[in-house]
Amino acid sequence: MTRSRWIWAPFAVVSAATGTAVPVAVVQAQEFEGQAQQLIFPGKKLTPAFVTLSDAQADAIEHASDARVRNRDVKAWKVEGGGWLVIDQVIGKHEFITYAVGIDAAGGVKDIEILDYRETYGYQVRNADWRAQFVGKTAADPLKLNHDIHLISGATLSCKHVTEGVRRVLATYALVLK
Repeated sequence: MTRSRWIWAPFAVVSAATGTAVPVAVVQAQEFEGQAQQLIFPGKKLTPAFVTLSDAQADAIEHASDARVRNRDVKAWKVEGGGWLVIDQVIGKHEFITYAVGIDAAGGVKDIEILDYRETYGYQVRNADWRAQFVGKTAADPLKLNHDIHLISGATLSCKHVTEGVRRVLATYALVLK
């Protein structure tokens, strides 16, 4: 039996068994998607339901969430039995934070997972206790820092941007996915 080995090149992953090159970004994105699915909806079947937002949809989401829509391509999966998984990115201070939001069948946050945190500081947003503050929140909740979401000293921008991102994802669910 042939075993696949992966050789890392600067911009691609090359399988030693097949010689096939795959861009690193694609491999990393697929890895994040699988991690998010297993962490938030273990054992559930997810169906891709990617959406490209129109100008009107992006404007409505920005208005409803008070958060800028940076990318009009929404990476979303419909969960068997109800619910959604959305993978998104926000900027920390300098680098992107890739995170996943699981939305239950009633439209509330089931869970949030930080999938890739690249910043030097502010990693505390990965802590389960901080992320648990979002569980049960819906698009109708304000999700304001220092009110219903606690700010972490040393992670101010990460807290702010992840909170804005979750607010935007919930608005996207309410206005487009639902």
